[in-house]
Amino acid sequence: MNSEDLARYMSESDRLHQPWLLAQLRLKKLQEQRASLSNEEYLRALADVHHDLMQLGEWWVGREDEVF
Repeated sequence: MNSEDLARYMSESDRLHQPWLLAQLRLKKLQEQRASLSNEEYLRALADVHHDLMQLGEWWVGREDEVF
C-alpha cells in the first residue's frame, strides 16, 4: 500500500481524524521520499514523526476493538 492508497482508505472510511493513522501516512510518505532526502533531513523528519507518536500516549486504551 502506498501513501495514496492509505490516504484514500482513510478518506473513504472517515478516519482522517485518527492521529495514529495520520502518523502512518506521514511515515509512508517519508519512506517514499527517502531517496530524495539527505540523511539529516530524513532523520529530522523521522524524529518529528516519532515525537508526535510519543505524544499520543496510550491512545488505544479503551479502543482496542476499534484500532486492532
